[in-house]
Parts: sequence; structure tokens; C-alpha cells
Amino acid sequence: MGNLPHFQLFIDGEWSEGSDAQVMTSENPATGQGWATFACASAGDVDRAVAAAKRVLDDPAWRDMTQTARGKLLYRLADLVAEHAPKLGELETTDSGKLLAETSAQTGYVADYYRYFAGLADKVEGTVLPIDKPDMHVFTTREPIGVVAAIVPWNAQMFLTATKLGPALAAGCSVVLKASEIAPAPMLEFARLIEQAGFPPGVVSVITGDAENCAIPLTRHPDIDRIAFTGGPETARHVVRNSAENFAVTSLELGGKSPILVFEDADLDGAANGLIAGNFGASGQSCVAGTRGLVHRSILEPLIERIEQKASDIRLGDPLQAETHVGPLCTAAQVRRIEETLAKARGQGASIRFGGEIADRPGNYMKPTLVQCASPDTETLKVEMFGPVMSLLPFDTEDEAIALANSTSYGLGSGVFTQNLARAHRVSKRIRAGICWVNTYRAISPIAPFGGFNQSGYGREAGVEAILDYTRTKTTWINTAQEPMANPFIMR
Repeated sequence: MGNLPHFQLFIDGEWSEGSDAQVMTSENPATGQGWATFACASAGDVDRAVAAAKRVLDDPAWRDMTQTARGKLLYRLADLVAEHAPKLGELETTDSGKLLAETSAQTGYVADYYRYFAGLADKVEGTVLPIDKPDMHVFTTREPIGVVAAIVPWNAQMFLTATKLGPALAAGCSVVLKASEIAPAPMLEFARLIEQAGFPPGVVSVITGDAENCAIPLTRHPDIDRIAFTGGPETARHVVRNSAENFAVTSLELGGKSPILVFEDADLDGAANGLIAGNFGASGQSCVAGTRGLVHRSILEPLIERIEQKASDIRLGDPLQAETHVGPLCTAAQVRRIEETLAKARGQGASIRFGGEIADRPGNYMKPTLVQCASPDTETLKVEMFGPVMSLLPFDTEDEAIALANSTSYGLGSGVFTQNLARAHRVSKRIRAGICWVNTYRAISPIAPFGGFNQSGYGREAGVEAILDYTRTKTTWINTAQEPMANPFIMR
């Protein structure tokens, strides 16, 4: 253990161990062996990070920096992220099991998120109000909301960090970034790029640790002004309860059971690829995974045959190897959850068309699985498993398909495959989800807002409006009359 790489916390511009000397070991999902250790933050370390973030808001080095200068720092960070994408990708793959082909490419693309928000930094404008009172000049300005607690899960770490850190820094906030204790190595390494980019000490601190010592003290801290959280609904409930202690503005990007609707006129190859991308891409470890495939009954069997054919070429293996399509799951708990869910589905009459087994190799490997469901109540259509499991259910009419799509407490992603343009518009409008992909799936951009409805959370990340979520509006009234203010007992 003493020879394993070790990662420290980054607080107020300094690298340190946790004040309680708590250290955790990170396990490589591809081998099941510990590969690195990392320091964990205590409540005292959280206090130190938040105090630095609060202090720097009044430090002229950050407070008085022009919006354009903040943008230039973000451009510098973007260049560093792009330059170090291969290394960050390798760390993320080793730590979480995601494919290197995806982590490296996604990290490189994440640089564009920082460039996008860098460009927006000096585009945040106020307005002069056409006020209904004489001798008054009234205008609004946007000011930084304050200290931000950004909480990021282990999957898609670089992407989900950029959607929070980019707009927060562009708006002039300070940020305490809390990485998941499950696989924090890439985020702790990313902190080196923040330091190298030249942000003043305290503007960004990067910590990790368990719920009791780190996450709870952070989310309920009295000096936190905004919480940006990505994770599961149960944890989100705790976050919301904690925010009652500080009244922090909170946004939640949670999970989902996203539907993919395939109509009888859909291109079968495109639909099969969309379903594979939405279920086996990222080994199914995606919040927008399209795990409820709703297929017109007339094409169900031909589509399954097409998926089976394509799935036969899927390579399960080492996520560091370029030829691998599906790697291990991040935790053994995910594998157990899938096994339990599949067993319940079989008992409900579902049939496993392929897969359904743990791969015979070290690590947390689950074979890509297709479940043909007998009814909408099938367990695999309800449980978010975070693994490579696709569930298909037939429908007969458009209205039935929409009703099935909306029969969930979630509402993050959705997909529609059809060659009928009118139907695409009609159906996408009626699906209750924050994102709808038509004849494609799992596409992202810094220009496009990302977020869900219902138990998939609230608030949006990315897009022009995201930066405004990290600001408060101030209204300024100036009396331009030559006469002094009159009767103080009358509201103006």
C-alpha cells in the first residue's frame, strides 16, 4: 500500500492531508485491486475551504478582476485541460472503469465548456429600467451569488465539473468542489490545472471525503450561498434538507429511467445504434441512459435481431485498451444490484435475449444484457441499475407509447426514432423530459442546456442562462431631482 500513488486535498491554494489524517484507498474496477490512496477532508477542512472561498470574494485580486480578465483565466484553464486530457482520461479510467477512449475524448471536449463560459464572462449585462416615476434613474446589475458548493459524482467527472465550475467562475463566484469519494483521483489531479492557470488562492478548493465528515458539513455550512449537485435522488433529499440550514440556492441534476421510442417507420440500423449507445455506451453508467426502450410491436422482433447482431461484436475488456467497447462497472454494488433486478424481472415473465451474467474475469464486469419485458411493471423498467442492461417493451399506438414514456417519476432524457417529421415534433413535445434526442442519442454541447423534470431534478447546466444562475440581481435607484428627498413617511 505504501507504494501506491497518493492524492492530497487542494485548499486555499495549498496541498495538504486531511486534518483528521483520514485516508481512503481507491479500487481499480478492472482488477478489483486498490491502486491509489487519497486524503479525506474533515469538517475542519471544510471550514477552511469555505472560509477561503468567502475571504477571496472580498480580495481585490478576485473581487476587482474585470470580467474579461476572468474569461482569460478560464481560457487558460481550457487550454490546460485540453493539453492534459490524455493523462486525466487515464486517471479517470483507472479510477472509475470508464473507457479510456471516452474519458480522454470527453475531457478534451470539456475544454470547450470552459471556453464557452470564458466567452460569456464579459457578456453578463444589466438593464436600465423604464421606470414609472419621474426623476429616478433605475438600473440592474448582476453580481456573483457568492460561495458555491459544487458536488460531482464519479461518472463523467470532468464534464459535470465543467458545467458547474465554468459558469460559477465566469460569474465571479468562488467554489468548493467536492469530488466523489468513490473515484476522486482525476478531480484531485485537475486541481493542479486550476493552480497552474493562475486563479488566486481560495477561488477554487478541491476536496473529497465521506458524507459525515465532508458532504454534510459542506452542504449545511452557513457561508455557502449556492449548491450545485449531481447525484442520486436519495442523496439529493439530504442535500435539500441541509440547505434549509443556510438557504443556499440549490440546483439538482439527478438520475433517470429515460425512454427511447422507436416507431414502425424508424430506420432499424439507426434505432439499434441509438439503443446500444443509450444503454451500453459508458457501460450503461450514464444518468441519461435510455433504459426503457419502447418499440412498435410490428418491428420489435426485427429490431431485436438487429441489436443482437450488433451486440455480438461488442468487446468486453480492459477499459485502457482502444478496442474495448464495454468496460467494468465502477463498484461491485452495481453488479449485485443488476443481478437482483434481473432475477426479479425473470420472475415477472421477462426473457433475457442475451447477456444477463457476470463476466468470467477479475473486476466488476457485467455482460451487455437485453431484457424483453412482458409488462410495464417489469423491474428492469423501474430500477436505475447504472449498468449495461437494455429493456424493451412493445407498444401499439402513438398515444400508448407517450403514456408509457411518461409513466415514471423521472424526466431527464428521452429519444424518438421516426422518419415522420410531424410525428417527431408531436411526440417530443408531449414527452415530459428535459432533453429529447430525435434519431440520435447521448449528444451534448456547452451551448445546449442540460437538466430534467420531476425526480430528475431542477435547474439547468450549460447554455447561456447557466451563468445567470450563479448571479444575483441588484437594483439601483438614483434620485436625479435637484430637490432633496421630501416627506419620509410616504412611499415613493
